[in-house]
Amino acid sequence: MDTDDGFEIGTFLPYLLNQAGEAAGQEFQRYYKDRYGMLRSEWRVLFHLGRFGDLTARQICDRARLHKTKTSRAVAALERRRFLKRAVMAHDRRQEQLSLTAAGQAAYKDLAGIAAAFDARLMAQFSAQEQKTLRACLQRLMAR
Repeated sequence: MDTDDGFEIGTFLPYLLNQAGEAAGQEFQRYYKDRYGMLRSEWRVLFHLGRFGDLTARQICDRARLHKTKTSRAVAALERRRFLKRAVMAHDRRQEQLSLTAAGQAAYKDLAGIAAAFDARLMAQFSAQEQKTLRACLQRLMAR
């Protein structure tokens, strides 16, 4: 069925954002998957701990906008690889503080350098003003 209802998915902003994000994400995935065997949710957890220090799983869910099930699986996988450790919090034994081990910190530093270079290559196709505008627009959409 071919209808001309005026809606064009190719210009629909959520679709464009998703497609651009998936294309960039799939390209960057090769680095963390090939080097460390990580899934997307695992590198996101690793990056949040590397960037912000010790966090609870709930804090990672909120910051990374990850579902608690995905976060829990990612934490378990990173713990199996000895990239992070858990410590029960004294004030609330139901919560655990997550922190990177030395191996996790090394993986974070390695991938952070790769991510910075990847970002620079990705943004090189835009002028300095376009880069500034693109980042500002995307940050505004994220804050909604």
